[in-house]
Amino acid sequence: MTLKPYAGARPDFAWIRSSYSTDEGPDCVEMATVPGQVLVRDSKNPHGPRLTLTPTTWTAFLPYASAR
Repeated sequence: MTLKPYAGARPDFAWIRSSYSTDEGPDCVEMATVPGQVLVRDSKNPHGPRLTLTPTTWTAFLPYASAR
């Protein structure tokens, strides 16, 4: 999985959209980093809930996300 900037990101965080995500498809995941946290959200619902992870947890999760 690679990550690319998403032009429609909210200005409060630098949200990055997964390269697997499309505007039409079901795989729409974005992430942003802030000091000590990694935020994950559904790009189709940018004002909805966010998953907050520690950098350690995010790093442990990535191999599973890339195993697609």
